[in-house]
Amino acid sequence: MAVHRIHIDEFLELAKTNPVFDVRSPGEYNHAHMPGALSLPLFTDEERKQVGTAYKQVSREKAIKIGLDYFGPKMRKMVEEVEALATDSRLILVYCWRGGMRSGAVSWLLDMYGFNVYTLIGGYKKFRNHVLDSFKLPYQLNIIGGYTGSGKTELLKTLKEKGELVIDLENIASHKGSAFGAIGLPEQPTQEMFENLLSCEMSDVRCEQAKNEVTGEELTSDISHHTSRIWLEDESQRIGLVNIPGDLWRNMRRSPVFFLDIPFEERLKHIIPEYGVLDPEKLIAAIERISQKLGHLNAKTAILLLKEEKISESFAILLKYYDKFYFRSLHNREQAEALIHTVKCNTVSPENANLLIRETSLLQQKPLA
Repeated sequence: MAVHRIHIDEFLELAKTNPVFDVRSPGEYNHAHMPGALSLPLFTDEERKQVGTAYKQVSREKAIKIGLDYFGPKMRKMVEEVEALATDSRLILVYCWRGGMRSGAVSWLLDMYGFNVYTLIGGYKKFRNHVLDSFKLPYQLNIIGGYTGSGKTELLKTLKEKGELVIDLENIASHKGSAFGAIGLPEQPTQEMFENLLSCEMSDVRCEQAKNEVTGEELTSDISHHTSRIWLEDESQRIGLVNIPGDLWRNMRRSPVFFLDIPFEERLKHIIPEYGVLDPEKLIAAIERISQKLGHLNAKTAILLLKEEKISESFAILLKYYDKFYFRSLHNREQAEALIHTVKCNTVSPENANLLIRETSLLQQKPLA
């Protein structure tokens, strides 16, 4: 048996059904890694630093000898760890930073033990190039627009249930996109990890898109049509601490927007159960962060109302601020008049997904000007 060195496309295809091991240091892995990959570090962060220093300041041979000193005592433990994690497969995938000595050493060990080992040519660096290139692809997108409280995120879930192609950017970013968006959610991924997660999810959706285009598969809902576009929620480029990659963002700004026109009171009623249960101190801190944009008097009033447990009145002030902010963002795009399609909705409801599907279907049937 021998270690197989393969290119990125084949590696990612095998990764869908086989365990992947990242043999870089814990620090490298924690910063960002291939989604789904398991950490199997050849060196600790400190050991990696020492090997790297020897490589740069002394010689390659010196670095290898130091590396072998660290690697030798870990061999059995690494084999046992892989054995425990790869219980259903003797085929495993391994990568390091550039597909060099670290993945080579670990792959040699696991191959010798009897695993069928595949390594990535170019390593994680090649994967990152693949990620960044993926955002340049000409995705066909539909954007769900609407003021805060329109239930856009919930509609993405409903659309997915109906067989539509969906990417939930806020879920991937672990943030709801406003000053209050991080409250009650897990820590956000790093920018690099966000891009990795987003690229892999878009790749999966693109595969579904290709299948639909080849088979002409139709939806099983009462509003059947050929689904080929990907639905995303209209977002600012920045979602909390991470940014939507520039190429994808520009594509989003060129894509048709289906604006959910829902009465203010209905939207206010919708956000109260979601945000009203959050920690009041965190809500107040979030209001203070946007007090300059909100207006100091509005901020002070919203906080006072919150302390008095007048949730609806407090949120009404915040909602008016976000409505103005979103209106500017919605119309601040080239050819806004041609891209924005208003969808009248009486209330916030999963049924609005049918209105969106119907609107896109009608749009597709319109003759070109």
